[in-house]
Amino acid sequence: MTHKFDYDLFVIGAGSGGVRASRIAAGHGAKVAVAEEYRVGGTCVIRGCVPKKLFVYASQFSEEFEDAEGFGWTVGETSFSWERLIENKDREIDRLNGIYIRNMKNSGVEIFQTRAFLKDAHTVHLVSEGRDVTADKILIATGATPFKPHIPGIEHAITSNEAFHLDRLPKAGIVVGGGYIAVEFAGIFNGLGVETTLLYRGQKILRGFDEDLRDGLMEEMPKKGVRLVTENDITSIERKGENLVATLKDGSKLDAGFIMYATGRVPNSHGLGLEAIGVKLKKNGAVEVDPYSQTAVPNIYAVGDVTDRAALTPIAIREGQAFAETVFNNNPIAVDHSVIPTAVFSQPELGIVGLTEEEARKQFGEVDIYKTSFRPMKHTMTGRTEKTFMKLVVDTASQRVLGVHLMGHASGEIIQAIGIAVTMGATKKQFDQTVAVHPTAAEELVTLKEKWK
Repeated sequence: MTHKFDYDLFVIGAGSGGVRASRIAAGHGAKVAVAEEYRVGGTCVIRGCVPKKLFVYASQFSEEFEDAEGFGWTVGETSFSWERLIENKDREIDRLNGIYIRNMKNSGVEIFQTRAFLKDAHTVHLVSEGRDVTADKILIATGATPFKPHIPGIEHAITSNEAFHLDRLPKAGIVVGGGYIAVEFAGIFNGLGVETTLLYRGQKILRGFDEDLRDGLMEEMPKKGVRLVTENDITSIERKGENLVATLKDGSKLDAGFIMYATGRVPNSHGLGLEAIGVKLKKNGAVEVDPYSQTAVPNIYAVGDVTDRAALTPIAIREGQAFAETVFNNNPIAVDHSVIPTAVFSQPELGIVGLTEEEARKQFGEVDIYKTSFRPMKHTMTGRTEKTFMKLVVDTASQRVLGVHLMGHASGEIIQAIGIAVTMGATKKQFDQTVAVHPTAAEELVTLKEKWK
């Protein structure tokens, strides 16, 4: 490695992509440093996927207690402590944060707990230390941040960042948005006993997802108690005592203890000095990169949500590793973003891989559709009317499975394995030749015979 600079690699941002890139690069002999102004682990570990999934688990117990009666159990008086959940969640996040820091140090990576920005293509200014360091290669891995619109009273609203640290759990709450973060938090708050309204300006939630999944989840969420308000939006927010009053586009008003915005995220590229040194940004602030994560400035790279390619933790990790292999191991790797298995931890849960029916028809013309909807075995004993839904999208010509769309218990777990098959280009015949595991919901995926008309 070069001795012209203080470091061979300097990473700004210690989230999933930055951590992976720094450790792999150090493993290949690079002298690596990372600057992180908040906590090591990034959005996913600190204020995203991990605490959110813990909250999903917590929110499901209320329904489990109710369902137990159908299986012969008598559940006594129950109570829920928001404060205890927050305390236990914080303890787990602290543990994970410590593991990330320890793993990086054990890999030989130096960590600076400070904000950092670029003064030129090779110079990084460490704000809290008031000094500059230089690096041969620089990686931008600063992630993204929640977006809030500019409306009167928006300062009273929270985002997913603050939702993990509410002092108390109010009686009623409003979640604004129709994406996966919005529907997940609506389910969480509803399950924890909050009178929850999911407010979305569009006609259907989950834009970009398969239409059958969108329709299915909009049918199931109200059954669990979530109030869906679509084709409307908040125009202003007022505080009245401990409550907030939201005025909607149609003139109606909603009272709530909190209003949480989950209306998208914007790349965290502001204030890094990127444009001044020639790094190109898209209109939304995303860093423009080539397939190997290289920016317009040859020694500067970017991975993860700040590039707005696919805002998912596993993708950031894969991009970080591919960058390190490409630059520090002479092993060029371009990450394939075309087939990405994904789970939405809504209630009920979704699992998706591959193309939607609409996308498949546009790309391949004629497609075969196989789908089924049924009440899962568990709810034959609970009396719930919740439905499980499964759908296969198949190219008529080649019979390759182009997309799989699931709604129901453990869909996220199921889609991980199905993602392997779809990535490998499995055909409908190969699905059919796979022996079913009985009795499971997943067996439907290998027993679907009739095409949907």
